[in-house]
Amino acid sequence: MITLTVNGKTHQAESDPTTPLLYVLRDEMKLNGAKYGCGLGQCGSCTVLLEDKPVFSCQIPISVLEGRKVTTLEGLGTIDEPGRVQKAFIDEQAAQCGYCIAGMIMRSEGLLRRNAFPSDAEIRDWMQPNLCRCGTHSRILKAVRRAANAESGA
Repeated sequence: MITLTVNGKTHQAESDPTTPLLYVLRDEMKLNGAKYGCGLGQCGSCTVLLEDKPVFSCQIPISVLEGRKVTTLEGLGTIDEPGRVQKAFIDEQAAQCGYCIAGMIMRSEGLLRRNAFPSDAEIRDWMQPNLCRCGTHSRILKAVRRAANAESGA
């Protein structure tokens, strides 16, 4: 059994140690924010934060997570009280089909934890590993800017 700390809570994972985190989140913990997209670490739909750094949960075996902090979309806020990045994505209507949005929000959160006021070029570069096929890229960029401004009180 592997002890995971997800969204500040301890969980005893019963899965094989080689099981990717994505499956434990969705199947054991019923945290469905991270999506299964490609299973190859190429789309970003499964992005979560590992020690505040965005990672593809489909590629991280749970065996390397003992004692490390994982944050999922559910750990950022609630429906009634969304986190700043979640709220910014809602306000900018950044989702079209919505499949990539959880990963985009998590990658954005990771950026803003690292750099509170990124430039547009930094945002674009940081978001590059996550794919959006619907084409809401300009709204996603606006949402990240809005979240950064919300943090500053601007």
